[in-house]
Amino acid sequence: MNELLDEFCDSLWLEDGLSRNTLESYRRDLDKFAAWLEKRREVGLLQASHADLQGYLGEMFTVEHAKASSTGRNLSSLKRLYRYLLRQGKITVDPTLQIDTPKLPRQLPKTLTEQDVELLLDAPDIETPLGLRDRAMFEVLYASGLRVTELVSLKLAQVSMDMGVVRVMGKGSKERMVPLGEESLDWLRRYVSTGRAALLGAQASDDLFVTARAEAMTRQMFWHLIKKHARNAGLAKPLSPHTLRHAFATHLLNHGADLRVVQLLLGHADISTTQIYTHVARERLKQLHARHHPRG
Repeated sequence: MNELLDEFCDSLWLEDGLSRNTLESYRRDLDKFAAWLEKRREVGLLQASHADLQGYLGEMFTVEHAKASSTGRNLSSLKRLYRYLLRQGKITVDPTLQIDTPKLPRQLPKTLTEQDVELLLDAPDIETPLGLRDRAMFEVLYASGLRVTELVSLKLAQVSMDMGVVRVMGKGSKERMVPLGEESLDWLRRYVSTGRAALLGAQASDDLFVTARAEAMTRQMFWHLIKKHARNAGLAKPLSPHTLRHAFATHLLNHGADLRVVQLLLGHADISTTQIYTHVARERLKQLHARHHPRG
């Protein structure tokens, strides 16, 4: 089974250029189903039937009380696996056929007001190298809408200060150029010239954002940083690095940006993924109308 799943994950990486985190997510889902098959039916992945799939997903929902999103993600992993096995001639019938993905309620992404963003941007102590780094990271994230993985993995060579753009390798190994804006560029220059040099000391690194140990910033570390600064800023809202990406898209649309432009900047393959932000912007406009219009 391990060899089979190794081959499948390798094919995903080669075909789609998926990140390590995404591949690990696929692997966890499939390992869990394989263990369930072994325990309940004493068969392997290649022997799974349509009824097995239905029983497993049903148990996730009724016994484990899994959310529709978790059940849907597991089914997506299983569908990818069995389509691969069918192509490879390892099975003759796909057991996931005619199993529908659970319908997910439309959840609007959590976002911040422009005032909230200003409070967060002002939270780091810019008199210290670490605070200057954090301010630069927040400014770049809000100005560009990068995914957190894209942000923390940036190399110095990916940023063109003269052109005012950052070159990003996104999902599926798709490259895009994203403008940064004068404000974030100014903070980035200040960080690179003073803060980054102080953090690195005598050490050399091609990573743009580095830690006090002169190592590359990690997703987990940045998550803790944004939480800490949000508390210091008095922001009681649930906050994550992705919230600034949502704010970037929502605020652009609020100020009249074209949806296709926002799609390109975010690196979405399908515009339907970007359309969720039109709902966020619409809700915000409704709230403003209700609050300020005499007949709201």
